[in-house]
Amino acid sequence: MLKPVEPLDSVQAWTLSPAGDSCLVLNFGAVLSAERNRLVARCARQLDAAARQGLLPGITDIVPAMVSLGIHYRPEQIACQGDESPYEALAAHLEAVLRQADDTQASEPRLIEIPVCYGGEHGPDLDEVARGLGLTPQALIDLHSGQWLDVLMVGFAPGHPYIGVLDERLDPQRRKSPRTQVAAGSIGLANRQSVIYPLELPGGWNLIGRTPLRMFDAYRAEPCLLHSSDKVRFVPIEPRQFASLSEQEHTR
Repeated sequence: MLKPVEPLDSVQAWTLSPAGDSCLVLNFGAVLSAERNRLVARCARQLDAAARQGLLPGITDIVPAMVSLGIHYRPEQIACQGDESPYEALAAHLEAVLRQADDTQASEPRLIEIPVCYGGEHGPDLDEVARGLGLTPQALIDLHSGQWLDVLMVGFAPGHPYIGVLDERLDPQRRKSPRTQVAAGSIGLANRQSVIYPLELPGGWNLIGRTPLRMFDAYRAEPCLLHSSDKVRFVPIEPRQFASLSEQEHTR
């Protein structure tokens, strides 16, 4: 997992590299920062807007990660000049599109509130993590829920978001002994990031709470609740609210 380091003096421009014969990658550096991740998200939105306008023929998928952006394409649909390879032609075209992109054509980030029941059975590591950080449990909750955060990427499992970059005081290491089962909706904390487990999975993050919202549902029109470049804020709720919201989620 990339370790976040902030602040960053400057965000370098991207570099392009091939990833096989039907994918290229825009790399924005090797160190995660909020600035770099937002640049990835902005480029992804710009390319998505260009694709919707028919300006990127041959593109099949745009996949943002923390500090890189994968562009999948069909080589046979890329217009080449002379001895150009499909990769060279597409790389030049993407450079031109991004440098001429109008941010007003790109969609704005969505703002989404995530209800979280902190501590107790839903966040069994909260007290221990707070002690290790020199905080009270309530201070940890206040820091964790006190700001809008970026969805840095979605990966590892369907609908599994990585969220950050958190306050520098929220920087515990991952657990030395991963759990073999973590309940769906569990909120993990480590290295100034949070994750939300979309399904019951093994995992080594410190569990500080749980949301009743379903991060992934294959039967929804949009299976993943969160997407890269969304902004989220964690909202503390009581156990009775968790039970009520959980029941509503599972009767939809």
